[in-house]
Amino acid sequence: MEKRENGLSAWQLAMMALGTVIGGSFFLGSAVAIRTAGPGIIISYLLGGAIVYVILFALSEMTVADPAPGSFRTFAQKAFGPGAGFVVGWVYWSGLVLAMSSEATAVSIILRRWLPNISLPLLGAVIIIGVSLLNLLGANQLSKLESGLAAVKLFAIIGFITLGVALIGGFMPGIEPIGLGAIANEPLFPTGIWGIAGSMLIVMFTYAGFEIIGLAASETTDPVRVVPRAITYTVFGLVGLYVVAILVLLPLVPTNVLTAEESPMALALLRWNLGWAGNAIGIVLVTAILSTMLAAMFGLGRMIRSLADEGHAPSWIKDEGNVPYRGILFSGVAMLAGLGLGFMLPQQVYLFLVSSGGFALLFSYAVIVATHHKLRRGNDCPPEGKCQLPGYPITSWLAFISILLVISSMPLVPGQGAGLLAGVLLVVLFSGIYAGQSMYQKRLAEKRPFVNRLQFEAARELGIEQEELQKAKEGKDKNDIS
Repeated sequence: MEKRENGLSAWQLAMMALGTVIGGSFFLGSAVAIRTAGPGIIISYLLGGAIVYVILFALSEMTVADPAPGSFRTFAQKAFGPGAGFVVGWVYWSGLVLAMSSEATAVSIILRRWLPNISLPLLGAVIIIGVSLLNLLGANQLSKLESGLAAVKLFAIIGFITLGVALIGGFMPGIEPIGLGAIANEPLFPTGIWGIAGSMLIVMFTYAGFEIIGLAASETTDPVRVVPRAITYTVFGLVGLYVVAILVLLPLVPTNVLTAEESPMALALLRWNLGWAGNAIGIVLVTAILSTMLAAMFGLGRMIRSLADEGHAPSWIKDEGNVPYRGILFSGVAMLAGLGLGFMLPQQVYLFLVSSGGFALLFSYAVIVATHHKLRRGNDCPPEGKCQLPGYPITSWLAFISILLVISSMPLVPGQGAGLLAGVLLVVLFSGIYAGQSMYQKRLAEKRPFVNRLQFEAARELGIEQEELQKAKEGKDKNDIS
């Protein structure tokens, strides 16, 4: 197992994962999930955490056995063949590029509050270029930046929890104790079990991004030791923070007043006249989105290089060094193109394309679990006996079925039905491209024997000529000596 002296530590890897995961989906998008499930949203987050636990430890087990740069794409190729590697890699890359171009637009809209004279396209382009250039600094420098940005988000959540506890317990000057507050008058499951089911898609999105651990595994100091430790930090840190933050949120604001247009944390604090804290959430939201984009670009650059190394992408994307400069720049240009599409295409068409990002992530998670199940069944434990996933294979099947159920629930969430359709079309598109490419290569191979025969004849004639010339030269040399 290769070790790198200056590679990422478990803490750096965990902070990079937290930087990817804790983004706009939690600070803003969680409002829809909380409104849908009511106080029962706690169960949704615990269930989501359990699914993430299985996926991450399945990924960790495969990564410890082989810390390949392409991570789950490479593992899928080993388990199901090159076609699977091609489709998984391109669906993930395409979906994430489109999703991040949308995030650039979202953060530009927020920044326009402070920079009203700069156009949205220019702001979005500057953000994408900045994210791309920062990624060129390499994993170590980026992990330090991500650690700082992740710390801002973590402190924001911890700060909200602290203020919430102070409000609930009556420790704020001039404010009576809230106690159970809004939650006292709400049923635990206002929309029944379907509320839990309907919230799971958004809950899974708030956990999305943890796969960066697998993509960064090849750049750690010691994958066997570092990756499992980073996963433990990430899973328990995330689930703990999310659950505690929502437990504190529920007494502060009725779930039926939450909307997708405003952060539930900001709304809860504004409701209790803490406007300064609510406004600070807006700044944190910008930090969260930028942090997510930085970490996403880190994964995209390595994914596209992995595709190029296998011959699934243009060869000029290949890079020999640790930093995939060409893959990062290529992904950055693709994001700029995605940003341009947002301003050129009709809004409905653009939203249809962008919504494929959610499907791409869920599709990748299903592939991770299915790949692990097949490799584990065929090869038993990875080298050095590092079997990590508890309850295998039952937990594998439960996680896989749960992910499929979450994917199938996409049409139940407003705006996500298009994501399911767009994602399926991406899978069909890249499957068709791979099939066409394979057919072309097969036909080329069928013609190759004739070409090889001609090459052989030419080489043989050339060899005879060279042999005769050599004999003539030797004869000449002998005559000269005599």
